[in-house]
Amino acid sequence: MYSILVATNFSKTSDNAVLYSASLAQLLNTKLVLFNAFKLPIHASNARISATSMDALIESTKEKLRKQALKLSNKFKIKVEYQCSYLDFELEIDSILKSYNSKFLVMGMSAKSLEQNLLGNPTTTLISMKNFPVLAIPVNAKFSGIRKILFACDIMQDIPLRTLAKLKRAAIQLKSEVTVFYVEKKINELKSENKGFENIEKGLENVTYFYKKVNSDTVIKAIEKEIEKSSFDLLVMMPKKYGFWESIVHRSKTRVMASGINIPLLSIPID
Repeated sequence: MYSILVATNFSKTSDNAVLYSASLAQLLNTKLVLFNAFKLPIHASNARISATSMDALIESTKEKLRKQALKLSNKFKIKVEYQCSYLDFELEIDSILKSYNSKFLVMGMSAKSLEQNLLGNPTTTLISMKNFPVLAIPVNAKFSGIRKILFACDIMQDIPLRTLAKLKRAAIQLKSEVTVFYVEKKINELKSENKGFENIEKGLENVTYFYKKVNSDTVIKAIEKEIEKSSFDLLVMMPKKYGFWESIVHRSKTRVMASGINIPLLSIPID
């Protein structure tokens, strides 16, 4: 049985992501796992506290998780587990996902700000670094089912069928329809025989989906506008992986969107 793994630090943003994840786990009839990567407070680290005191801090965090897990289990009638580890979250998250048989990680997403657009946040960092799906939940997003998915993609890009299969699996499990939304800068730039179209036709077989195109020079604004005017429940994007120098000069569209939108964003990296 697979599980849904959600990262929490007991903040308002992560608490909302936990509630959203619990509703999703209830819908999918699966297990929820709360995970906290324990870090010492700065003042405690500077004071060089004893091992006994450190253990007490970790146990206090585990107790918070235990109470939260019990409350969620009773409210949503689901199985909830929890884990608190003293480790580097970014380095260890791959093995944690594997140990709990989780297909993706859920994280809270803070409100949009100029600082986040420029520097990113923990969610955008994982999206850019890791090769697993990340479901980012805005701080004000509430779960009410996922019936309509907006899949924003670059048709000119060859998206592998194995990557599209992840979207197909999610759409079927959620009983969702998918709108394939793409932006082109020039009319007639794309042709129906383009391989991107062929892969989407194959990759989303047995899924209800539609195509929607707009002509725009500003991709991000076009996506945001579409979200605002339509009642979508989830945005899906499939970011490319960039090398070191490319990552310096190229701002990922997925990362920008994950710096603060109004609906959850599922990032599925192209593998």
